[in-house]
Amino acid sequence: MATPKERAAPFDCLAGAQDRLRQAQGERKIFRARWLKAAAIAGGLALLAAAPAAHAQAADGLARAVNEIGGDGRPLSLSLQILVLMSLLTVLPSLLLMMTSFTRIIIVLSILRHALGLQQTPPNQVLVGLSLFLSLFVMQPVISEVNRVAVTPYSQEQIDIGEAVVRSGTSVHGFMMAQTRKTDLMMFAKIAKAPDYASPKDVPFSILLPAFVTSELKTAFQIGFLIFLPFLVIDLIVASALMSLGMMMLSPTVISMPFKLLLFVLVDGWALTMGSLASSFGT
Repeated sequence: MATPKERAAPFDCLAGAQDRLRQAQGERKIFRARWLKAAAIAGGLALLAAAPAAHAQAADGLARAVNEIGGDGRPLSLSLQILVLMSLLTVLPSLLLMMTSFTRIIIVLSILRHALGLQQTPPNQVLVGLSLFLSLFVMQPVISEVNRVAVTPYSQEQIDIGEAVVRSGTSVHGFMMAQTRKTDLMMFAKIAKAPDYASPKDVPFSILLPAFVTSELKTAFQIGFLIFLPFLVIDLIVASALMSLGMMMLSPTVISMPFKLLLFVLVDGWALTMGSLASSFGT
């Protein structure tokens, strides 16, 4: 016959399992809370400059969140730091490309390729590489200013990360304002029902960013139209010549492409295109 201790053993095991289950649930809740805080910080980094008048308050709040994200004032664990970093890496590249000269350059180069009648030459990788390097050239003054006012002081521990982000946002804000049409700014400000701003520096990124992208698209299509015109004339001349000769079964594209390439090489088209794109930003 089983002793009382032996009869109580299964219940003790059940109680231990319930305790471990409650502990695991508690750990999941803590992890979920920390993850929500991490997501909030990721959003704060992306939209820190959304209201220039509140930059200092946003930086202070971000610093407090970083200190508290680990729970009980402890720093964020390495695994969550990696998780936050990977989340930012999926968003920041597109955001940064939209805030630079990359959009205008890649669109103009794509239109140039179609105007020449070349579908895959240069390849997409080459166009993206050209756009990136030309964007770095155009953005060099802004990059130098960010390095001077934000990166160098932060590396020397003269300012904290929040102040460094604010100063970087101010430098990028000035570049974007210089390339944005006033009509586009007014349109998005009207849609957002925003008040009148005393100076361009007061325009928040929430309005400036879509206005900047719209202006860049307009400018890129205007430049693309001017690039397309001479090649369109060649297409019309070749098509008319083939029609007059009764060679309607021959594709005009096959005949016009060598003449387009010859014209593009004779006028040093790549130098003209790259130089005009760089000059269009006023650098």
